[in-house]
Amino acid sequence: MAFKIPEIDETQAPLLDHLTELRARLMRCILALVIAFIGCLYFAREILGFLVQPLLEAGQSRLIFTKLYGQFFVEMKVAVFAGFFISFPIIANQLWAFVAPGLYAKEKRAFLPFILATPVLFTGGGALAYYVVMPTAFRWFLGFQGTQNGLKIEAMPSSEDYLGLVMQFILAFGFCFLLPVLLLLLNKAGIVTRQQLIKSRRYVIVGITAIAAVITPPDVVSQLMLAVPMYLLFEGSLAIMWFGERKFVVAVKADGPAPSALDETAPPVA
Repeated sequence: MAFKIPEIDETQAPLLDHLTELRARLMRCILALVIAFIGCLYFAREILGFLVQPLLEAGQSRLIFTKLYGQFFVEMKVAVFAGFFISFPIIANQLWAFVAPGLYAKEKRAFLPFILATPVLFTGGGALAYYVVMPTAFRWFLGFQGTQNGLKIEAMPSSEDYLGLVMQFILAFGFCFLLPVLLLLLNKAGIVTRQQLIKSRRYVIVGITAIAAVITPPDVVSQLMLAVPMYLLFEGSLAIMWFGERKFVVAVKADGPAPSALDETAPPVA
């Protein structure tokens, strides 16, 4: 039996019922986050060991903390950061379950691919930051070590600063990789068209460059490594829009124009 998405729910629940359901789903989201946080807190040092691998690959094998309580809060932040990633599928599912009853079946089919693509693209952006961008950027940063006029210059990064930098890289690349989801949703909603985006390509390039300069560390390497994939994702979004428009035109030609009520050649209505 074929899977069928039902049309919009027939029930008309009062506002209080909607608020009660929203509170229940938010509580489930918080509970999932808390459980994931507790589990990640137990493995906080192992997770931190995973996060410092790019720094080790860059040649730095030492982190310090300058406050007695510094490392404690680092492990707390690591647990929150990892707990959010683990609980995100549950949080997204609860939000979708709250919104979905108010959508028609056609709207559900239109939104579902974007919901499925969001964690994939976000994870892809974070993976690019972790495996490619961070080791490259850290090697460049550590290249400033050495001796100048008899003065030894040595990098001694703190664990707090390093964790903040890692979170900045992963979140920046993760969210920026959601650009196709945003553009395709705007296109589906009729707010922007492919032709408008093509005409605005030069402004999009300027905007991508500005975003990459703001949300990444102030070095050219990191900015280019974010700006180039974002532009490729923009062009990929245009290609997907082109295929969608072409598919729509082919479907219309196959069905043919609907006969007009004033068309004398149209077959009589029984």
